[in-house]
Amino acid sequence: MSKAEDILRALCLAPHTEGGYYRETYRSGIQAKTETHRSAGTAIYFLLAENQQTSWHRVANDEIYHFYCGSPLEVMMISPDGKPEKRTLGCDILSGMTPQLLIPGGTWQSARCTGEFTLLGCTVSPGFEFADFEAAGSESMRRLFPHLKDFF
Repeated sequence: MSKAEDILRALCLAPHTEGGYYRETYRSGIQAKTETHRSAGTAIYFLLAENQQTSWHRVANDEIYHFYCGSPLEVMMISPDGKPEKRTLGCDILSGMTPQLLIPGGTWQSARCTGEFTLLGCTVSPGFEFADFEAAGSESMRRLFPHLKDFF
């Protein structure tokens, strides 16, 4: 049994539609003042195991990733105006990793575990709703961003 499997069981994580595993840990009882009724904020645990990568996806609102433990996480992002960026989430701050990462709403993103597993948290504000989630395959991303064909 791997350490990732032990963590999945200990934290009661379930498969996520984008890949990996998750469990919502917080949903604010305060309603955000938006055009639809939604929680002011949400938080989840999220785990990617060895060789796992999330699908390309985006959500409507800002997300903040928080690194907890395991291997660094490579995060690829494409801003709404088509600017690509790669960042690494992890503990080795002096080598350029960050323990937190803001992903602005509307940004395409995909994350990849670089080792045995990566455990992180993700907060979204206003709160996450699956209706705000949009996924795309690599071929679709190549068509959307032909100038970034080597990024996928």
